[in-house]
Amino acid sequence: MSVQTPAPSAAPGTSVDLGPAAALSCRECGHRVPLGPVFACEECFGPLEIAYDFSAHDAEELRARIEAGPANIWRYAPLLPVPADVATKPNLNPGWTELVRADNLARELGFTGGLFVKDDSGNPTHSFKDRVVAQALEAARAFGFTTLSCSSTGNLAGAVGAAAARAGLRSCVFIPHDLEQGKVVMAAVYGGELIGIEGNYDDVNRFCSELIGDPAGEGWGFVNVNLRPYYAEGSKTLAYEICEQLGWRLPDQIVVPIASGSQLTKIDKGFRELIRLGLVEDRPYKIFGAQAEGCSPVSAAFKAGHDVVRPQKPDTIAKSLAIGNPADGPYVLDIARRTGGAVEDVTDEQIVDAIKLLARTEGVFAETAGGVTVGVTRKLVESGALDPSLTTVVLNTGDGLKTLDAVAGTGLTATIRPNLDSFREAGLA
Repeated sequence: MSVQTPAPSAAPGTSVDLGPAAALSCRECGHRVPLGPVFACEECFGPLEIAYDFSAHDAEELRARIEAGPANIWRYAPLLPVPADVATKPNLNPGWTELVRADNLARELGFTGGLFVKDDSGNPTHSFKDRVVAQALEAARAFGFTTLSCSSTGNLAGAVGAAAARAGLRSCVFIPHDLEQGKVVMAAVYGGELIGIEGNYDDVNRFCSELIGDPAGEGWGFVNVNLRPYYAEGSKTLAYEICEQLGWRLPDQIVVPIASGSQLTKIDKGFRELIRLGLVEDRPYKIFGAQAEGCSPVSAAFKAGHDVVRPQKPDTIAKSLAIGNPADGPYVLDIARRTGGAVEDVTDEQIVDAIKLLARTEGVFAETAGGVTVGVTRKLVESGALDPSLTTVVLNTGDGLKTLDAVAGTGLTATIRPNLDSFREAGLA
């Protein structure tokens, strides 16, 4: 079985400029291979991730360099698998999104400590996926790929289309055929090829894995398959930003949505790197995972005390999280248990209620994934699993305009005639 996919102009082992990235390391057995478009270990088939050489960094100098950097993820270029001149290249430059102090929401949920919403809807295509695609794009350039591709539940498709358009590359992305229409339009508008697959996300992902091994896929960089080790590092920037925005300190608790589980595992990796580099104080933090009940394989495994995640067939309005066989599920379980966190789920009705709650209290209109994290946060507080006296960050990973169908019943308060009598009759005075 082959686990490598050489790019046309840079095979694995070829010297490439990806900054501090030193090698690819297996998360299971520790086996290392040179940087390349490789995603699985040739020894044990475990997932590969980036290993770095951070030995030259002085904490104070590094902190000053970061703070003097651009207001996007490239301020953290010394800690990412990108060349030093990344900020000068055509890129969407995502990141440095707002960390909203959510005092109104805190009162509603009974928080006495600081509650914050990391609102990643402020990225160029209005979801956190711009972060991971920006990383994958740099790897695609380094390895000589000419087509940028992905399997997607919606947000990633738009992010890949936009990033490829800015970079002057071809894009061809694959999605389940029944995605929300808003996400279909947003992915298609960038002019790339958008292909619907009859089936769910797991079917789409299997097809893309087959295409990588076929001559038809030569020269294609699949951001979440053969470029996955680089792509996944983009999620670390959420951890970096949160800590910097909190005054270079770790949050006590963080609630993260789970689709593949990669975002949660890389946020943990980001926290641990900041500790190792001396950029934040080493102290305990808890990581909580959030799923929709209609696709909650990780939550089910956590509650049952299992180490293995059993796949589920997704059935939820939170389509961006509808991955029934999450690749990083077992690692999410490890992190939740190691940090003293948990994995919880909420119903579709609770998701909609949470979307409206966040909008009403903080003026943040979240997509369904944000409804999942807010809904799970409320559930965790009510169960006593999450301490409302501690500094807590909740992630909103996308804009509510992408999932309007979820709140389609929301509308006019009243319809009146254009005069004061009608206004008073409606009880609005």
